[in-house]
Amino acid sequence: MRFWLRNEEMALEEMVQRLNAVSKNTDEIMHQDIVPLCAADIQEQLKKRFAYLSGGRGQDGSPVITFPDYPAFSEIPDKEFQNVMTYLTSIPSLQDAGIGFILVIDRRQDKWTSVKASVLRIAASFPANLQLVLVLRPTGFFQRTLSDIAFKFNRDDFKMKVPVMMLGSVPELHGYIDKSQLTEDLGGTLDYCHSRWLCHRTAIESFALMVKQTAQMLQTFGTELAETELPNDVQSTSLVLSVHTEKKAKAKEDLQLALKEGNSILESLREPLAESTSHSVNQDQLDNQATVQRLLAQLNETEAAFDEFWAKHQQKLEQCLQLRHFEQGFREVKTTLDSMSQKIATFTDVGNSLAHVQHLLKDLTSFEEKSSVAVGGARALSLEGQQLIENKHYAVDSIRPKCEELQHLCDHFATEVTRRRALLSKSLELHSLLEMSMKWCDEGIFLLASQPVDKCQSQDGAEAALQEIEKFLETGAENKIQELNKIYKEYECILNQDLLEHVQKVFQKQESTEEMFHRRQASLKKLAAKQTRPVQPVAPRPEALTKSPSPSPGSWRSSENSSSEGSAIRRGPYRRAKSEMSETRQGRTSSTGDEEENLAILRRHVMNELLDTERAYVEELLCVLEGYAAEMDNPLMAHLISTGLQNKKSILFGNMEEIYHFHNRIFLRELESCIDCPELVGRCFLERMEEFQIYEKYCQNKPRSESLWRQCSDCPFFQECQKKLDHKLSLDSYLLKPVQRITKYQLLLKEMLKYSKNCEGAEDLQEALSSILGILKAVNDSMHLIAITGYDGNLSDLGKLLMQGSFSVWTDHKKGHTKVKELARFKPMQRHLFLHEKAVLFCKKREENGEGYEKAPSYSYKQSLNMTAVGITENVKGDAKKFEIWYNAREEVYIIQAPTPEIKAAWVNEIRKVLTSQLQACREASQHRALEQSHSLPLPAPSSTSPTKGSTRNVKKLEDRKTDPLSLEGYVSSSLPKPPEKGKGWSKTSHSLEAPEEDGGWSSAEELINSSDAEEDGGVGSKKLAPGKYTVVVGDEKEGPDTLDMRSGDMVEVVEEGAEGLWYVRDLTSSKEGWVPASSLSTLLGKSSSAQCLSSSDSSPGSAVLSNSSSCSEGCPTPFSELQG
Repeated sequence: MRFWLRNEEMALEEMVQRLNAVSKNTDEIMHQDIVPLCAADIQEQLKKRFAYLSGGRGQDGSPVITFPDYPAFSEIPDKEFQNVMTYLTSIPSLQDAGIGFILVIDRRQDKWTSVKASVLRIAASFPANLQLVLVLRPTGFFQRTLSDIAFKFNRDDFKMKVPVMMLGSVPELHGYIDKSQLTEDLGGTLDYCHSRWLCHRTAIESFALMVKQTAQMLQTFGTELAETELPNDVQSTSLVLSVHTEKKAKAKEDLQLALKEGNSILESLREPLAESTSHSVNQDQLDNQATVQRLLAQLNETEAAFDEFWAKHQQKLEQCLQLRHFEQGFREVKTTLDSMSQKIATFTDVGNSLAHVQHLLKDLTSFEEKSSVAVGGARALSLEGQQLIENKHYAVDSIRPKCEELQHLCDHFATEVTRRRALLSKSLELHSLLEMSMKWCDEGIFLLASQPVDKCQSQDGAEAALQEIEKFLETGAENKIQELNKIYKEYECILNQDLLEHVQKVFQKQESTEEMFHRRQASLKKLAAKQTRPVQPVAPRPEALTKSPSPSPGSWRSSENSSSEGSAIRRGPYRRAKSEMSETRQGRTSSTGDEEENLAILRRHVMNELLDTERAYVEELLCVLEGYAAEMDNPLMAHLISTGLQNKKSILFGNMEEIYHFHNRIFLRELESCIDCPELVGRCFLERMEEFQIYEKYCQNKPRSESLWRQCSDCPFFQECQKKLDHKLSLDSYLLKPVQRITKYQLLLKEMLKYSKNCEGAEDLQEALSSILGILKAVNDSMHLIAITGYDGNLSDLGKLLMQGSFSVWTDHKKGHTKVKELARFKPMQRHLFLHEKAVLFCKKREENGEGYEKAPSYSYKQSLNMTAVGITENVKGDAKKFEIWYNAREEVYIIQAPTPEIKAAWVNEIRKVLTSQLQACREASQHRALEQSHSLPLPAPSSTSPTKGSTRNVKKLEDRKTDPLSLEGYVSSSLPKPPEKGKGWSKTSHSLEAPEEDGGWSSAEELINSSDAEEDGGVGSKKLAPGKYTVVVGDEKEGPDTLDMRSGDMVEVVEEGAEGLWYVRDLTSSKEGWVPASSLSTLLGKSSSAQCLSSSDSSPGSAVLSNSSSCSEGCPTPFSELQG
């Protein structure tokens, strides 16, 4: 890699040198290094043709500059004259210019005074070497005579370093310069067109500039290519290669256009010769052709230098792409091989029976076949890497270890499979031996049991049975376990506890079987050796024994008691199931223990990362405070501090020192105390959650800090401090550390929580994570809050910022113009809302400008709604993302559309909490004030008539609501005017609101009466009350003939408004009725409402909020129309 970088640097350096040489040569060709003046710069001055370079040469090759007859020669400004002279003398080659110029001054049509002035002016300001000055004097008799006399008497005025020849005619001029080198106006034959000459010069110089710019462009492009950082993934590398190839094609296209332009100019210069072979070409035309050819050569050199560099750069990018493909394949293959190795490592079972081992071998073979694809891919990838190395890839140092690792992984996997197969083969061999031994034992037991006792009593029968037994015992050499210790030693690698017990039991069965045979042999030998009187024994036939001599393998086990020769017990094939169950239990216990251990390791890893990063963070803060902040107070550094930075330390660093002391003295030590119990680290965060609020202050100051940094980042003070600290990064990177750190905690807590699900501190970790996320949200919200502009008041007076976000807002105000209302329904406004405890602010989000923190948007304040006069409708029909915020009895209605239903739900819930808390506070204040009021109230006499009673069912519903925590309670008194007629009540129809039951949220209808209006009128007047049912908060138990006795908790109904500000009231609890003055009713009713509208007012907590058109489904799911009964 380093070798390639050196090669690329060398290639870039070589290209830069070659292209610099091209630029330098171009300047030399055009003499720009001596006279940086172009024809395009003085084109208008050259067009005047008061002097021109015709291309003619003197006898010794001196360039001829002609000054034709130009009446306004004396009027030419000195600057223009000097520019033209400088430019004309820079065109011939340095060799020709070194010989000296011949000036031909044609003044045949001029006067002597002009001739003298012209010659003196030219002689005084000519910028190059002069060889000869030829002046064609005036041809008029008088002027010629005058010039002869004047020239003789004023010869001293014309004394110059070169001779000045006064010529009287053109033929005399031909004596100095050949006719072929003079233009037609001077009697020569030289073909010269000034406009064509000027066009050619402009084109040549433009082409030279194009060559130089092309070289510079390719140099810049090559540097850009060389400095491009190589991506780390296939997609990005392919994109870079594609982009660079496109740019290279564009550069080559520009190069080809330049070449085409140069060839076109060269053809234009050669055109006169091509049209006529007899056409003579002057020296300047030959020089122009040579100049263009040299420029084309420089352009070809530019192309060659760039092509050579591009070939190397393209090779680098292609090799980089090959490397990224190789690395991607390596990661995929390594993951697969690691997974396969982990899986093969789990194959630890050696089987508990012959069939089980055969099944395991079959599984291993199947796994090996499936894995062969991945192994083959890994080996192919390794060969691909080797090919890259052979092709001299620049990243050999990176490719070779990966190839070796792939080879190692493949070999390791193959070794593990081979080892596993060998173990299973051993197990198969052992279980085959055990099966043979068990089969031999079972067959022997069957043989002994099948021998008839009656036949064995005779000599012949005993001998036959004895031979049969001896023949069977001879087969034991091949089928028996010969030496148990030998078995232990030979199969030690696979003998686990279960298998060891199985071997021992089989060997015990074998020994028991042999012992039974030896006893039978001894008995039969006695019978065969000596026969006494015949005996007729009667032996029962074993009914349970089968006739088959070949039972299934592994289905017989020896009896624990082998004392009886003829007794044999069959055992079912339970061993495998038992072994599998035992192994499963053991595996599960082992797996659980490993998992717990792994989780503990991961927790320690996260804890170590937390501690390491915390220590590094503290060190970095200390370094900044000592290396920068403290140095701002150092008198020796004062001269390096700019004026704009003086006395701005608190702005630049904020409360970083406070953050440092908290982490260094408190938090780091508490974290270190949890190093042995990482899962308990959540408590450290919970106990210090209040201290973490200091980050909010730091983040709020960050925009000011960053703005100051941008203004003063070039200050020598910072450079000196950075040099002393030997920091690679500038101060602004370290000022960002606290912001990065507070966001890092939640990531570490998430990791710790993931590995501590069932640990003691899991709940603390979850709570700590939630708290940290809450702090981040508060910090984020505060960053938005400080971006509000145009708000006159103090935002801190609005209480805590609860939520903020962007919404689409429609307005529908009663006081608005109809047309505006209709338009507002279709065209939403984009507003950013800030929900505080006491108000909701509507702001307009402005465009993001600037850099860093200045990219954060700003918010232009538009309006605010006091939360004490706000109500909400949770659901708006037709859109699950909309809800309503209304103000002052729906005088102003704002339809809010959230980006998602979840955001809407969060806002509705938060607003509901605010309004509920305000409602509770108002109710408590009302109750407190009512208790302080006098218990004696003057009341009018009761009425003798009462209106019709309400429905018992609805009364019961209202009584059931007395204990509702959201119920609005009140106090009611009575008065004396004539009651309404029987059966007649309030004539106005109540609105039925079934939306709460359907939507499950807060809703409101129309005609909400806000209490702020009642306060202005001095109480609840006739226009502010509405018929409905209310709850009495404080009872009035004064007895009197005209008193409507009511107690706290009674349900009352305000029926009708009478004359003189009286209201007819019915006590639904005691069934009493009477008139109550409106002024008293305002006090007694308190904040009780006929239905629960979650709304507060701007008035004092005791003022009434009365509505017959709003409800809360959570408080009362019954529609309001039923409650009105």
